[in-house]
Amino acid sequence: MSLLEAVHLAFNTIRVQKLKSFFTLLGVMIGVTFLIAVVSIVGGMSAYMQDQLVGKIMAINSFELRHRPNINMGDVTEEMIRDWRRRPRIREQDVEPVVSALGRDALWAVVGQDNLKVESRFGRQRPVLCFAVTDDYFTIKRMNVTKGRLISPPEYATGAPVVVIGQDVAEHFFPSLDPVGRELRIAGFPYTVVGVAEKQGSAFGFSFDKFLVSPHKSPMNRLVNVHGVIDAIVVQSPNETAMVDAMERVRQVMRARHKLHPGQPDNFTLETSSSALEFWNKLKGYLVVAGVALPAIGLIVGAIVIMNIMLVAVAERTHEIGIRKSLGARRSDILRQFLVEATRLSTIGAAIGVAVGIAFAKLLAAVSPLPAAVELWSIFVAVGVGAGVGVIAGVYPASRAALLDPIAALRQE
Repeated sequence: MSLLEAVHLAFNTIRVQKLKSFFTLLGVMIGVTFLIAVVSIVGGMSAYMQDQLVGKIMAINSFELRHRPNINMGDVTEEMIRDWRRRPRIREQDVEPVVSALGRDALWAVVGQDNLKVESRFGRQRPVLCFAVTDDYFTIKRMNVTKGRLISPPEYATGAPVVVIGQDVAEHFFPSLDPVGRELRIAGFPYTVVGVAEKQGSAFGFSFDKFLVSPHKSPMNRLVNVHGVIDAIVVQSPNETAMVDAMERVRQVMRARHKLHPGQPDNFTLETSSSALEFWNKLKGYLVVAGVALPAIGLIVGAIVIMNIMLVAVAERTHEIGIRKSLGARRSDILRQFLVEATRLSTIGAAIGVAVGIAFAKLLAAVSPLPAAVELWSIFVAVGVGAGVGVIAGVYPASRAALLDPIAALRQE
């Protein structure tokens, strides 16, 4: 018997015994459904963290020199917090040596930030995240405006009291009004709105549009930090290789400025999107393992169900097996017939489970905050595992059928 004939015979058996076939593939289908759904949700969360959360905070191919991490994920101990507090702050005197160590293709910007009280004639006072930055900040962030314009080079040079505001700030302080050209008061100081930034979106309920940006030399700089202190130097390189090289150059400069010996750890932070996501990537690995291991229990149950039902099928079809053997069927033909039947059932169950798992993940993403992104590798793994379950579960029943004595099988009714 050829493999094609065995597949055709398996399909005929499935069609005749619909209820039995359904219960055979149900266990595999459930296991694969949860495997696809869990891996899709973990993959979606990973993409969400990278693109929507950290990707909105940190620009591509960039790193930030800070005295402590800006994005904290995972376990932050009291000892770590005490260590961060003891660290020296990054100062304006550090900017020139750091910038001198960078390549000519690198972009950089000084950043100071803090929550300050903001008000206008049209909106009540509320705290807003305020940034005091230098020229290339908007270029690094790839941020443009929907109304007005960006801060001009002369305004950066003179420290003019002008601001570019986020969408949420515009809607709160200037409801139903064009903010451009109007006045905002930041901690009592008047600033003129020159532009409204493009919408940045949100993540986990936190809006990225509740901000305003002013020149680093403006009066606001004295409000976000004490004199001479900055929060970060943001550096962007043309590619990842150049970024790694720039990071090492900046590390050497800062270690020399802080007079650190070779055995001493850094008392500053060079933060990238990868370092910010380090804890999440570790957690993602555990979640993927759990997402594969737990549905595997369902697949084991499915394999046991397939084996039991195939054993029943062998008992019920003993007479048929005797007739086929008496007509010349070899042991290998009988073995192939039952093995293909079990594998076909489990593969169909896996395929249905993949479709249901994808649909379940998409439905969950649509009705809840959990994102979902189907991982292509999980589909191949699911179908492969489903077929493997059929092979493993079908070997014993198929071998029993193949070893039946044809004369004894013909006597069986």
